[in-house]
Amino acid sequence: MPRARIQLFDPLFEPAAADAMVALCERFGSYGLYGQKPIEEDLGRGLFQRHDAAMNYVRTGGRFGRKESFETLAVRTNYFRETYAYAEPVVPGIAPFLHFDGFVEAARKLYDRPIVAPAIVYANLLVPGQELAVHTDVPEFRGANRTKDPEWLLVAMHLSGLFEAWRMPIATGVAWFRGCRGGEFAYYPDGRDGAPETIPAAHDTAALLDTDSVFHGVDRVAETPEPLPPIRPGMRLVHEGGERWSVRDGDAEVTRYRWDDIRFSVAWEAYCYADEAERRAVAEHTDDLTRERILETLIDDLRRRGRLPKGPPPPPSRELALLLIEEYIRFPEPAAA
Repeated sequence: MPRARIQLFDPLFEPAAADAMVALCERFGSYGLYGQKPIEEDLGRGLFQRHDAAMNYVRTGGRFGRKESFETLAVRTNYFRETYAYAEPVVPGIAPFLHFDGFVEAARKLYDRPIVAPAIVYANLLVPGQELAVHTDVPEFRGANRTKDPEWLLVAMHLSGLFEAWRMPIATGVAWFRGCRGGEFAYYPDGRDGAPETIPAAHDTAALLDTDSVFHGVDRVAETPEPLPPIRPGMRLVHEGGERWSVRDGDAEVTRYRWDDIRFSVAWEAYCYADEAERRAVAEHTDDLTRERILETLIDDLRRRGRLPKGPPPPPSRELALLLIEEYIRFPEPAAA
């Protein structure tokens, strides 16, 4: 397979603009946990939205194969996230980042598509001892996206290679500010069987790539002498002023950190179109996939692979969901610690 394209930025902005992103983070002030609710529909009922990545992380112990309890691993991936822009800015001061020309031009080159529409900006904050499991991001297709379809299904669709005619190419830029110890961005430019490469989370740097296709994750943020607290839904990471942050459970302080302990990144996502006709097809839903067509295509392929017998198609179920995950979503093997 061809090596994945990636554009690095070092530096990303002039110093004042980079400092403004840190100030924006502090001004926003309070960050909730990025949680996943169990699926409630028949297809995969009870599974998490990213059951694929979560179970691989538990099975392997992450990129370095560390063996820890399920409870400890869960806390290590309970990171904090908030949205800064969704089609339009939702917080003051994010517009220069949302419409940054450097990202737009790099996105054009990434897919060789001239029309780039910036769409989403969100911040991720990880505290010491946390990491992000190796995964690919959730793709979108004409007629299929995370607002109405399970995230694991969208990932399986893309990795199956059966729906490329409907895929909406998304460019993702990841920028780092303040810097931290550890927390390197690890990615697999030569595919899941290739060797990973890492990029330090250094202040005012960034990388742009197709994160829907390239496996990637975040190595563990360096731990402090204090043990990682039991972070659970409802807790928030709060900027207390100056160099101080705290994890809070309602009004109660759970623990506190210095700025230098925390990994702060800002992600930028943009849709990339070949021409105006393609953009109109998306907007007007003239060539959308349906759930029925998606499952029919996947089930036919499973039969060709010998994973399902001939006969009536199986109904949507947890068992079918697990089979689709097992067949199409295969992860890089962990490295030695």
